[in-house]
Amino acid sequence: MLISILSWLIGGVLVAAAVVVLGLMLATWRIAARAERLVPACGKFVEFDGNRIHYVEAGEGRPIVFLHGLGAQLHHFRHTLFGHFGAGYRLIALDRPGSGYSVRADGASGRLPEQAEMVRRFIGELGLERPLIVGHSLGGAVALALAVGHPAAISGIALLAPLTHLEERVRQKFDLLYIPSRLWRRVIAYTVAIPASLKYAEPTMKFIFAPQTVPEDYMIAGGGWLGLRPTHFHATSTDVVAVEEDLGRLEQHYGEIAVPAGILFGTEDRVIGIATHGEPMLDKINGLDFERIEGLGHMPQFVEPERVVAFIQRIAARAFAGVT
Repeated sequence: MLISILSWLIGGVLVAAAVVVLGLMLATWRIAARAERLVPACGKFVEFDGNRIHYVEAGEGRPIVFLHGLGAQLHHFRHTLFGHFGAGYRLIALDRPGSGYSVRADGASGRLPEQAEMVRRFIGELGLERPLIVGHSLGGAVALALAVGHPAAISGIALLAPLTHLEERVRQKFDLLYIPSRLWRRVIAYTVAIPASLKYAEPTMKFIFAPQTVPEDYMIAGGGWLGLRPTHFHATSTDVVAVEEDLGRLEQHYGEIAVPAGILFGTEDRVIGIATHGEPMLDKINGLDFERIEGLGHMPQFVEPERVVAFIQRIAARAFAGVT
Protein backbone atom coordinates (compact mmCIF):
# COMPACT_ATOMS: atom_id res chain seq x y z
CA MET A 1 0.00 0.00 0.00
CA LEU A 2 2.77 2.42 0.99
CA ILE A 3 4.70 1.63 -2.19
CA SER A 4 1.57 2.32 -4.27
CA ILE A 5 1.06 5.69 -2.57
CA LEU A 6 4.69 6.65 -3.09
CA SER A 7 4.52 5.62 -6.76
CA TRP A 8 1.36 7.70 -7.18
CA LEU A 9 3.00 10.72 -5.53
CA ILE A 10 6.15 10.44 -7.62
CA GLY A 11 4.10 10.08 -10.78
CA GLY A 12 2.06 13.13 -9.83
CA VAL A 13 5.19 15.20 -9.21
CA LEU A 14 6.65 14.16 -12.57
CA VAL A 15 3.46 15.06 -14.39
CA ALA A 16 3.30 18.43 -12.63
CA ALA A 17 6.95 19.11 -13.50
CA ALA A 18 6.30 18.21 -17.13
CA VAL A 19 3.33 20.58 -17.24
CA VAL A 20 5.47 23.40 -15.81
CA VAL A 21 8.27 22.77 -18.31
CA LEU A 22 5.87 22.68 -21.24
CA GLY A 23 4.26 25.87 -20.00
CA LEU A 24 7.66 27.58 -19.86
CA MET A 25 8.55 26.36 -23.34
CA LEU A 26 5.26 27.66 -24.72
CA ALA A 27 5.77 31.01 -23.00
CA THR A 28 9.29 31.18 -24.45
CA TRP A 29 8.00 30.50 -27.96
CA ARG A 30 5.31 33.19 -27.66
CA ILE A 31 7.73 35.84 -26.35
CA ALA A 32 10.31 35.02 -29.03
CA ALA A 33 7.68 35.15 -31.77
CA ARG A 34 6.54 38.56 -30.55
CA ALA A 35 10.13 39.79 -30.49
CA GLU A 36 10.66 38.74 -34.10
CA ARG A 37 7.43 40.44 -35.20
CA LEU A 38 8.38 43.68 -33.47
CA VAL A 39 12.04 43.70 -34.59
CA PRO A 40 12.44 41.70 -37.81
CA ALA A 41 15.70 41.14 -39.66
CA CYS A 42 16.55 44.29 -41.59
CA GLY A 43 19.86 43.64 -43.35
CA LYS A 44 21.81 41.20 -45.47
CA PHE A 45 23.35 37.82 -44.69
CA VAL A 46 26.74 36.32 -45.45
CA GLU A 47 27.68 32.70 -44.68
CA PHE A 48 31.08 31.15 -43.99
CA ASP A 49 32.53 28.40 -41.79
CA GLY A 50 29.03 27.46 -40.61
CA ASN A 51 28.25 30.99 -39.42
CA ARG A 52 25.40 33.02 -40.90
CA ILE A 53 26.06 36.69 -40.20
CA HIS A 54 23.34 39.33 -40.33
CA TYR A 55 24.59 42.85 -41.03
CA VAL A 56 23.48 46.29 -42.19
CA GLU A 57 25.47 48.94 -44.00
CA ALA A 58 25.14 52.55 -45.07
CA GLY A 59 27.21 55.05 -46.99
CA GLU A 60 30.30 54.82 -49.18
CA GLY A 61 33.95 55.39 -48.46
CA ARG A 62 36.40 54.17 -45.84
CA PRO A 63 34.96 51.13 -44.01
CA ILE A 64 34.05 51.15 -40.32
CA VAL A 65 32.85 47.89 -38.73
CA PHE A 66 30.84 48.01 -35.49
CA LEU A 67 30.88 45.19 -32.89
CA HIS A 68 28.18 45.27 -30.21
CA GLY A 69 28.45 44.21 -26.60
CA LEU A 70 27.09 41.39 -24.46
CA GLY A 71 23.45 40.53 -25.12
CA ALA A 72 23.11 43.34 -27.66
CA GLN A 73 22.74 43.50 -31.46
CA LEU A 74 23.46 45.75 -34.44
CA HIS A 75 20.68 48.26 -33.63
CA HIS A 76 22.91 49.60 -30.85
CA PHE A 77 24.82 51.31 -33.66
CA ARG A 78 22.44 51.47 -36.61
CA HIS A 79 19.78 53.27 -34.59
CA THR A 80 22.09 55.52 -32.57
CA LEU A 81 25.09 56.48 -34.70
CA PHE A 82 24.63 55.89 -38.43
CA GLY A 83 22.56 59.03 -38.95
CA HIS A 84 25.23 61.23 -37.36
CA PHE A 85 28.07 60.38 -39.75
CA GLY A 86 28.74 62.55 -42.76
CA ALA A 87 29.86 61.43 -46.18
CA GLY A 88 33.03 59.46 -46.77
CA TYR A 89 32.39 56.35 -44.67
CA ARG A 90 30.97 52.90 -45.33
CA LEU A 91 29.34 51.97 -42.03
CA ILE A 92 28.77 48.27 -41.32
CA ALA A 93 27.19 46.89 -38.15
CA LEU A 94 26.82 43.16 -37.62
CA ASP A 95 25.11 40.87 -35.18
CA ARG A 96 27.88 38.88 -33.53
CA PRO A 97 27.30 35.12 -34.01
CA GLY A 98 24.30 33.92 -32.00
CA SER A 99 23.11 37.45 -31.29
CA GLY A 100 20.33 39.23 -33.16
CA TYR A 101 19.72 37.32 -36.37
CA SER A 102 23.22 35.87 -36.78
CA VAL A 103 23.67 32.12 -36.36
CA ARG A 104 26.76 30.72 -34.66
CA ALA A 105 28.35 27.65 -36.22
CA ASP A 106 27.64 24.29 -34.59
CA GLY A 107 30.23 23.53 -31.95
CA ALA A 108 31.53 27.10 -31.80
CA SER A 109 32.80 28.12 -28.36
CA GLY A 110 32.35 31.89 -28.56
CA ARG A 111 35.89 32.37 -27.27
CA LEU A 112 37.56 35.70 -28.02
CA PRO A 113 40.15 34.41 -30.55
CA GLU A 114 37.37 32.54 -32.34
CA GLN A 115 35.21 35.67 -32.51
CA ALA A 116 38.18 37.73 -33.72
CA GLU A 117 38.83 35.20 -36.46
CA MET A 118 35.15 35.36 -37.43
CA VAL A 119 35.39 39.16 -37.81
CA ARG A 120 38.53 38.74 -39.92
CA ARG A 121 36.67 36.33 -42.18
CA PHE A 122 33.70 38.71 -42.34
CA ILE A 123 36.04 41.53 -43.43
CA GLY A 124 37.39 39.28 -46.17
CA GLU A 125 33.98 38.09 -47.34
CA LEU A 126 32.83 41.70 -47.80
CA GLY A 127 36.10 42.70 -49.44
CA LEU A 128 36.75 45.49 -46.93
CA GLU A 129 40.12 47.21 -47.07
CA ARG A 130 41.49 47.35 -43.52
CA PRO A 131 38.43 48.79 -41.76
CA LEU A 132 38.42 50.70 -38.50
CA ILE A 133 36.84 48.50 -35.83
CA VAL A 134 34.46 50.07 -33.31
CA GLY A 135 33.73 47.84 -30.32
CA HIS A 136 31.38 48.49 -27.40
CA SER A 137 31.73 46.64 -24.08
CA LEU A 138 32.38 42.95 -24.90
CA GLY A 139 32.68 44.01 -28.53
CA GLY A 140 35.66 46.03 -27.35
CA ALA A 141 37.31 42.85 -26.08
CA VAL A 142 36.73 41.22 -29.47
CA ALA A 143 38.24 44.28 -31.18
CA LEU A 144 41.29 44.03 -28.90
CA ALA A 145 41.65 40.33 -29.75
CA LEU A 146 41.50 41.27 -33.42
CA ALA A 147 44.16 43.96 -32.97
CA VAL A 148 46.42 41.45 -31.19
CA GLY A 149 45.82 38.45 -33.44
CA HIS A 150 45.08 39.99 -36.86
CA PRO A 151 46.54 43.51 -36.98
CA ALA A 152 47.09 43.41 -40.75
CA ALA A 153 43.34 43.03 -41.33
CA ILE A 154 42.40 46.34 -39.70
CA SER A 155 43.50 49.97 -39.65
CA GLY A 156 42.69 50.76 -36.01
CA ILE A 157 40.31 50.31 -33.09
CA ALA A 158 37.90 52.75 -31.44
CA LEU A 159 36.53 51.31 -28.20
CA LEU A 160 33.43 52.44 -26.30
CA ALA A 161 33.33 51.43 -22.62
CA PRO A 162 35.36 48.30 -23.49
CA LEU A 163 35.74 45.18 -21.38
CA THR A 164 39.53 44.93 -21.04
CA HIS A 165 40.45 43.09 -17.82
CA LEU A 166 39.32 39.90 -16.12
CA GLU A 167 37.43 40.95 -13.01
CA GLU A 168 35.43 38.68 -10.71
CA ARG A 169 33.07 41.50 -9.76
CA VAL A 170 31.88 41.84 -13.38
CA ARG A 171 30.97 38.16 -13.56
CA GLN A 172 29.02 38.46 -10.33
CA LYS A 173 26.82 41.12 -11.93
CA PHE A 174 25.91 38.62 -14.65
CA ASP A 175 26.00 35.51 -12.50
CA LEU A 176 22.71 34.17 -13.85
CA LEU A 177 24.27 34.07 -17.31
CA TYR A 178 27.31 32.09 -16.19
CA ILE A 179 26.26 28.54 -17.12
CA PRO A 180 29.36 26.43 -17.93
CA SER A 181 27.41 23.31 -18.93
CA ARG A 182 26.41 23.45 -22.59
CA LEU A 183 23.50 21.11 -21.92
CA TRP A 184 22.08 23.16 -19.05
CA ARG A 185 22.68 26.37 -20.98
CA ARG A 186 20.41 25.09 -23.74
CA VAL A 187 17.80 23.69 -21.36
CA ILE A 188 17.57 26.95 -19.43
CA ALA A 189 17.50 29.01 -22.64
CA TYR A 190 14.41 27.21 -23.89
CA THR A 191 12.52 27.04 -20.58
CA VAL A 192 12.92 29.51 -17.73
CA ALA A 193 15.37 32.10 -19.12
CA ILE A 194 13.11 34.09 -21.44
CA PRO A 195 10.03 34.40 -19.20
CA ALA A 196 12.35 35.43 -16.35
CA SER A 197 14.20 37.90 -18.60
CA LEU A 198 10.93 39.52 -19.62
CA LYS A 199 9.88 39.84 -15.99
CA TYR A 200 13.14 41.53 -15.01
CA ALA A 201 13.76 43.45 -18.27
CA GLU A 202 12.97 46.86 -16.79
CA PRO A 203 15.38 46.73 -13.79
CA THR A 204 18.04 45.13 -15.98
CA MET A 205 17.84 47.94 -18.53
CA LYS A 206 17.87 50.56 -15.78
CA PHE A 207 21.08 49.06 -14.40
CA ILE A 208 22.78 48.96 -17.80
CA PHE A 209 21.86 52.56 -18.73
CA ALA A 210 22.36 54.09 -15.26
CA PRO A 211 22.78 56.85 -14.28
CA GLN A 212 21.02 57.86 -17.51
CA THR A 213 17.46 56.74 -18.25
CA VAL A 214 16.49 54.00 -20.68
CA PRO A 215 15.38 55.51 -24.02
CA GLU A 216 11.64 55.15 -24.60
CA ASP A 217 12.20 53.57 -28.01
CA TYR A 218 14.90 51.16 -26.86
CA MET A 219 12.91 47.92 -27.01
CA ILE A 220 11.97 48.33 -30.68
CA ALA A 221 14.20 50.94 -32.38
CA GLY A 222 17.12 49.94 -30.16
CA GLY A 223 16.44 46.25 -30.75
CA GLY A 224 15.89 45.39 -27.09
CA TRP A 225 13.18 42.83 -27.85
CA LEU A 226 15.69 40.64 -29.70
CA GLY A 227 17.32 39.73 -26.39
CA LEU A 228 14.12 37.92 -25.44
CA ARG A 229 14.77 34.90 -27.65
CA PRO A 230 16.28 31.57 -26.53
CA THR A 231 19.01 31.54 -29.18
CA HIS A 232 20.09 35.02 -28.08
CA PHE A 233 20.17 34.04 -24.40
CA HIS A 234 22.19 30.94 -25.24
CA ALA A 235 24.75 33.01 -27.17
CA THR A 236 24.96 35.59 -24.38
CA SER A 237 25.60 32.92 -21.76
CA THR A 238 28.19 31.31 -24.05
CA ASP A 239 29.95 34.68 -24.33
CA VAL A 240 30.01 35.14 -20.54
CA VAL A 241 31.64 31.74 -20.05
CA ALA A 242 34.12 32.29 -22.90
CA VAL A 243 35.35 35.63 -21.55
CA GLU A 244 36.74 33.98 -18.42
CA GLU A 245 38.76 31.58 -20.54
CA ASP A 246 40.53 34.19 -22.66
CA LEU A 247 40.45 37.72 -21.26
CA GLY A 248 43.25 37.16 -18.74
CA ARG A 249 45.59 35.92 -21.47
CA LEU A 250 44.57 38.71 -23.84
CA GLU A 251 45.54 41.34 -21.26
CA GLN A 252 49.16 40.21 -21.48
CA HIS A 253 49.39 41.26 -25.14
CA TYR A 254 47.95 44.79 -25.12
CA GLY A 255 51.45 46.21 -25.30
CA GLU A 256 51.85 44.58 -28.73
CA ILE A 257 49.02 46.63 -30.27
CA ALA A 258 50.52 48.94 -32.87
CA VAL A 259 47.45 50.13 -34.82
CA PRO A 260 45.95 53.51 -33.90
CA ALA A 261 43.67 53.03 -30.90
CA GLY A 262 41.25 55.06 -28.85
CA ILE A 263 39.00 54.50 -25.83
CA LEU A 264 35.95 56.51 -24.79
CA PHE A 265 34.68 55.83 -21.26
CA GLY A 266 32.07 57.33 -18.95
CA THR A 267 33.11 58.05 -15.37
CA GLU A 268 29.80 56.70 -14.00
CA ASP A 269 29.76 53.38 -15.83
CA ARG A 270 28.22 50.91 -13.37
CA VAL A 271 28.60 47.83 -15.55
CA ILE A 272 32.36 47.90 -16.09
CA GLY A 273 34.16 50.72 -14.31
CA ILE A 274 36.61 53.15 -15.85
CA ALA A 275 39.15 52.61 -13.03
CA THR A 276 39.54 48.92 -13.94
CA HIS A 277 38.78 48.74 -17.65
CA GLY A 278 39.67 52.19 -18.92
CA GLU A 279 42.45 54.07 -17.16
CA PRO A 280 44.92 51.11 -16.90
CA MET A 281 44.99 50.96 -20.72
CA LEU A 282 46.84 54.28 -20.83
CA ASP A 283 49.99 52.46 -19.74
CA LYS A 284 49.49 49.50 -22.06
CA ILE A 285 48.84 50.84 -25.58
CA ASN A 286 51.31 53.34 -26.98
CA GLY A 287 49.69 56.52 -28.31
CA LEU A 288 46.26 55.62 -26.95
CA ASP A 289 43.65 58.35 -27.46
CA PHE A 290 41.68 58.31 -24.21
CA GLU A 291 38.47 60.32 -23.82
CA ARG A 292 36.81 60.49 -20.40
CA ILE A 293 33.22 61.74 -20.18
CA GLU A 294 32.08 62.92 -16.77
CA GLY A 295 28.79 61.55 -15.49
CA LEU A 296 28.25 59.14 -18.38
CA GLY A 297 27.21 55.51 -17.93
CA HIS A 298 27.73 52.37 -20.00
CA MET A 299 25.76 53.30 -23.13
CA PRO A 300 27.50 56.33 -24.68
CA GLN A 301 26.16 55.73 -28.19
CA PHE A 302 22.59 56.23 -26.92
CA VAL A 303 23.33 59.19 -24.66
CA GLU A 304 26.06 61.14 -26.49
CA PRO A 305 25.85 60.01 -30.14
CA GLU A 306 27.38 63.14 -31.66
CA ARG A 307 30.31 63.05 -29.24
CA VAL A 308 30.81 59.34 -29.90
CA VAL A 309 30.80 59.92 -33.67
CA ALA A 310 33.34 62.75 -33.28
CA PHE A 311 35.55 60.37 -31.27
CA ILE A 312 35.27 57.63 -33.90
CA GLN A 313 36.04 60.06 -36.71
CA ARG A 314 39.10 61.31 -34.81
CA ILE A 315 40.45 57.76 -34.52
CA ALA A 316 39.47 57.09 -38.14
CA ALA A 317 41.55 60.06 -39.31
CA ARG A 318 44.64 58.54 -37.66
CA ALA A 319 43.85 55.00 -38.73
CA PHE A 320 43.09 55.68 -42.40
CA ALA A 321 46.05 58.04 -42.77
CA GLY A 322 48.24 54.96 -42.73
CA VAL A 323 46.14 52.97 -45.20
CA THR A 324 47.35 53.15 -48.79
